Amino acid sequence: MNAERRGLVLVIAILLFCAVLGATYGRSVNGATSLADDYQAAVRDFTRVLSVVQTNYAEPIDTDKAIYQGAVPGMLRVLDPHSTFFDSRTFSVLREEQVGKYYGVGMVIQPRGNHTVVLSPYVGSPAYNAGIRPGDIIVKVDDKPAEGLSSTEVADMLKGPKGTVVKITVSREGYSEPLVFTVTRDEIPRHSVDGAFLLRPGIGYIRLSGFNETTDHEIASALKQLNAPNLDGLILDMRANPGGLFNASVAVADMFLEKNQLIVSHHGRSSPERRYYAIRGNQGINVPLVILVNGNSASATEIVSGAVQDHDRGLIVGEQTFGKGLVQTVSGLSEGTGLALTTARYYTPSGRLIQRDYKSVSLYEYHYERKVPDHPTEVKLTDSGRQVTGGGGIAPDLVVPYPKYTKFQELLLRSDVFFPFDQSVGGFTRYYLGTKPTITKQFEPDDEVMREFRTYLTKHNVRFTGSDVAENLDWIKRKIKQEVFLSTFGLQESFKVALEADPQLQKAIEAIPQARALYENARKIIAQRNGAGYSQP
Repeated sequence: MNAERRGLVLVIAILLFCAVLGATYGRSVNGATSLADDYQAAVRDFTRVLSVVQTNYAEPIDTDKAIYQGAVPGMLRVLDPHSTFFDSRTFSVLREEQVGKYYGVGMVIQPRGNHTVVLSPYVGSPAYNAGIRPGDIIVKVDDKPAEGLSSTEVADMLKGPKGTVVKITVSREGYSEPLVFTVTRDEIPRHSVDGAFLLRPGIGYIRLSGFNETTDHEIASALKQLNAPNLDGLILDMRANPGGLFNASVAVADMFLEKNQLIVSHHGRSSPERRYYAIRGNQGINVPLVILVNGNSASATEIVSGAVQDHDRGLIVGEQTFGKGLVQTVSGLSEGTGLALTTARYYTPSGRLIQRDYKSVSLYEYHYERKVPDHPTEVKLTDSGRQVTGGGGIAPDLVVPYPKYTKFQELLLRSDVFFPFDQSVGGFTRYYLGTKPTITKQFEPDDEVMREFRTYLTKHNVRFTGSDVAENLDWIKRKIKQEVFLSTFGLQESFKVALEADPQLQKAIEAIPQARALYENARKIIAQRNGAGYSQP
C-alpha cells in the first residue's frame, strides 16, 4: 500500500471511529445518519486537497509525514490538548507502558549528539546485571554500529524475544577500550512503583510514577512490604506522575477509601454518567495518609488525590497539580496506529471538575504556563465540610513550593556537570566513576572528591569562584552522592539520597498527625450523619 493510500485509509479510519461514537451515543437515527454524511463529505474534501497539494506543491512531499504529523494531529489539536494521534511506533510504546512490560534488555536510552547514551538500566534487568551503567555510550548492537542511528532505531535492535542474546558494545569514560556485554533478553516489567521503604521507624514511603495494568498489584505489594496496618503514617509521593490508565487510578483509590465511598464520576456530551465506588475498600488499613503532588502531577494522579481530599482521607502537600480532567478513549487504527480521543470529563466525589481552561489560551500557555484562575470556577465541600476548589487542578491542603535553583546550580545543570533529572548522571559523575573508586553505601563526598570536582570544572571551562562552591556545598555534595548511588546501587537508593533534604517531604512527615486528626474527624462526622456509633481506628 503506497503512502497516499495509507494516509487516506488512516483518515477514513479516524473519521469512521468518530462516526461510530456518534452513532453509538447519539440520541436519534436521523442525527447519526446526518453525521455520517458529514464525515463522508469531509473525506472527499480532504482527498481533493491532498491531490492538489501533491500535484502542485513546489517540492515533492512526503505524504506519510504530511498526514501523520500534519493533517491528523492538526485536526485533533483544535478539539482539545489531550486528544492525540499515535503513529505505529509511539502507539506500540504506549501499549507497553499500559501493559507494564516488554521484552528486551531493560534500560532507558536517549540521543546525545550523534550517539545513543544509556540514561539508566532498570535495577535487576539483564542490562543492569550485566554491568551496563548510566552514561555509557552505545557503540554497537551486535555487529551493527550505532553511531548515526536514532535512539528509536537502537531501542528496536535491543528489544527482542525472551531468551535471545544480544551483544552490546559501549564506550565508558575512564576506559581506553570499548566494553562488550553479552546480554540475554528477558521480560522487562515497567514498574509504576519506583520505591517503597521506611523513611524512619513507623513512617512509610511509596513513590508512584505512573498508572498501568500492574499498578494496583504493585501498590498492594508495597503496602504489605511496609506492614501498612501498623504504620504511624504513610506518604504517597506522586510528584511528576503524569497519570495513565483510568481504571488503575480507581483501583489505587479503592485501597485507601472506605468501602462504597465514591471515587470519581465521568460523563460527556453523548455518554451517560458513570460513577465509580470503592468496592473492596481499605480492608482496615487506616494509616494516616499524606500525598505529595506538584505541577507535573496530572490525570490519574488527580483522581486519586481528589478522592482522598474530598473524603478527608488524608492531606495533600506540595504544589498545585496540572489540571487535567479529561478522559481519553484509546483505540487502535489501521497500520498499527492509534488514537486517544477525549470522550468525557471526570469529576471528584464532591463534584469538582479539575480540568483547567484550554479554550481561551494557546497550546503553549496551556502546557507550560499553567495559569490557575484568580478566582476558582467552583467551590465544593469535603465530607467534613472543608472548602475545596475546582477548575484548576488539585490545590494542596498545605502549599510547599519546591526551592528554585540558584544561578550556580543552573549553570552546573546546563553544563552537564550534573544531570537535571533523577534518572541519570552528569559529566562529573561519569568522570569520577571512570577513575574506578571503591563505592560503598557509606560513601560521602569528602575533601578529596571535592578537589576532583573543582579540577573537573576547571578542565571543562565551567567558571566558578570559591564562594560559588561554598554557598552551594550541601547541594553539590548531595547531587554527587545521588548520582554515584544511581550508577552503583540503582534508582531507589538514589531517591533516598535526594529525599534527605526535600522540604516538601519534610512537611509531609510533619503533617502526619494533622492527617490522622482530619481522617478521624471525618469518620466521626459521617458516623453521626448516619446515626451510627463511632470507635477510634
